[in-house]
Amino acid sequence: MTVRSLFQRAVDILAASGIADPQVDAELLIGHVLGASRGRVQSLTVTDAPIGPEETLAIVEAVERRAAREPLQHITGTAFFRSLELSVGPGVFVPRPETEFVAGLAIDALRAVVPAGDPLLAEEAEPAAVDLGTGSGAIALALATEVPHARVVAVENSTAAFIWAKENFRRVGAPNSRLIFIDLADALPEEGGRFDVVVSNPPYIPLGAIPRDPEVRLHDPEHALYGGEDGLDVVRSVSQTAARLTRPGGTLVIEHGELQGADIRALLEADGWRATATHRDLTGRDRATTALR
Repeated sequence: MTVRSLFQRAVDILAASGIADPQVDAELLIGHVLGASRGRVQSLTVTDAPIGPEETLAIVEAVERRAAREPLQHITGTAFFRSLELSVGPGVFVPRPETEFVAGLAIDALRAVVPAGDPLLAEEAEPAAVDLGTGSGAIALALATEVPHARVVAVENSTAAFIWAKENFRRVGAPNSRLIFIDLADALPEEGGRFDVVVSNPPYIPLGAIPRDPEVRLHDPEHALYGGEDGLDVVRSVSQTAARLTRPGGTLVIEHGELQGADIRALLEADGWRATATHRDLTGRDRATTALR
């Protein structure tokens, strides 16, 4: 076999199984087995480099797993999120590109924190943020690495997800972050009113809704997907916990489904939040709602 023939075979198999971008997935799977970047795989494809039988078998097996709609990130063990490379697998929600937008809102809010009375000390202050239901740790670690003068706390109550998050905190090694195993409703009772930003990507799919993508429906953990009859059970807990944790003027950022913005704004306003606003992601869909304490 050669890389070119194996690549074309992989593309054909993945396209037939409904993969949205089979060329990209084929390059990533081949690169995973060969320990090569996508650019290197593309170069090997052009030169039609030969490939050994062991590597060929490993690539064929990886392609078959992906064709069965196992998430690409479960096969490679890696998910990329903003500037981070995270470990993921069964038991933890795979971070999505749209959540990078949500993290960006929280990062902007955290960077904007200015000590009362002296804007010149903004970079010397230690603003604080908490990620409620951190999953793989993606949002919390993005905050910690992109706002290094901030203090960041991540909260998770799933044992399986916590294991992945713990590995990612070790892997990234952000000294300004810490991870806590606790239910978000009970989180940080000793730190009421001490946080500038609270962010969460909670489960928000209504129980009666079934995700279209098999990668989500069959492989993402249910506790990270479903939020009760209307999808907002955990959002309600996030609102109440965030109200307890944020200082006056603090910011809340919540990810949600594209049809939930109005309901979440009403929910937050009923809990005393002000300046609620829903934001569209790069695809033009409502993706996050922010509010001020």
